[in-house]
Amino acid sequence: MTIRRYGEAVKSGQRYRRRPGVYAVLLEGDSILTTHQANPQPEFQLPGGGIDPGEHPVAALHREVMEETGWHIGGIRRFGAFRRFCYMPEYDLWAEKLCTIYIARPVLRVGPPSEPGHTAVWMDVRAALRELGNAGDRAMLARILRL
Repeated sequence: MTIRRYGEAVKSGQRYRRRPGVYAVLLEGDSILTTHQANPQPEFQLPGGGIDPGEHPVAALHREVMEETGWHIGGIRRFGAFRRFCYMPEYDLWAEKLCTIYIARPVLRVGPPSEPGHTAVWMDVRAALRELGNAGDRAMLARILRL
């Protein structure tokens, strides 16, 4: 099965390290909970990130959402996946990101995000379709909204 690629083209001759990650679409009515990452460039993102070695993907999703938004989540179900090739300056890494998308509900705000440079931001889903920083996140949200 082929996983659709979004974003920049693969650079010929560039070596990429595969980096699996998990990301959440957190809907409440017509709003979505996103994270705004200040560095290395400011952008809105679906909360989530890399899966640590030996970590279960759902455990990684809980951890990443908490770190980036300060919220506990529930009702988690896998939706789909995409990949993108990019440079990650915070890790000095060229990565093939394998992004698994989950749909979940935000159930309890515990506090502010613990990850430096992140802010939890609620926005209208129509705004998120324009504002999310990568094409894969926008495409997955659009597919979910069509359901």
